[in-house]
Amino acid sequence: MLQVCLNGRRTAADSGAVPMSPAALAAAAQQAVAAGAEGVHVHPKAPCGRDSLAPEVVAAALEAIRAVVDVPVGVTTGARAEPDPGRRPARVASWTVLPDHASVHWHEPGAEALAAALLERGVGIEAGIRSGTAGAALFARSPLAPRVLRVRVAVTDTDAGAAPAVAREVLAALDGTAPGRPVLLHGRDGGAWPVLRLADALGLDTRIGLEDTLLLPDGRPAHDNAQLIRAAAAAR
Repeated sequence: MLQVCLNGRRTAADSGAVPMSPAALAAAAQQAVAAGAEGVHVHPKAPCGRDSLAPEVVAAALEAIRAVVDVPVGVTTGARAEPDPGRRPARVASWTVLPDHASVHWHEPGAEALAAALLERGVGIEAGIRSGTAGAALFARSPLAPRVLRVRVAVTDTDAGAAPAVAREVLAALDGTAPGRPVLLHGRDGGAWPVLRLADALGLDTRIGLEDTLLLPDGRPAHDNAQLIRAAAAAR
């Protein structure tokens, strides 16, 4: 499975190609799916440009994207969207439109309660395990591990040479923690393309998009998410 990550923490200050509004997110998702993306991960943005878990913000993004694509759509639930871990489950309970899945960063405080709130509402969980954190160890001890939709391993090491080795270390630490659940492996910035190639070599799900990198494999700036998806599909 090749997922597109449309925007992430980035804003128009990083690149004019980063989609922010519901209409821009929908257009970007439609183009990426036409280019080969089989799923969408999005950070719904408030009008000020910040990530948000507010029900009206999440609903606007999901409704716009689903009007033009017919693939699973997931959202973030990270600290950037709601800094107070105690409020995140309440935000999930207030959603009027539900995503197909939501990412839960297992190293962040309150991850277990947040995951339980998502399961209560029937939302699939992408268990986010970030390199350089205690996420893998915490997830290995979680009673909710067998219930997640997939495990998403995010390699934050941006060194192209080191990132694949870091990825292998995290995968080894997760071995056996969620039997039968697919693993989505991806990198960031300089590590994005090397880790994507490793994911393909290992037969794992992966993702690419402007959240993870602004550059094509040859170092040129990407025009949009769809161009990144086409480059990833061509490399498989």
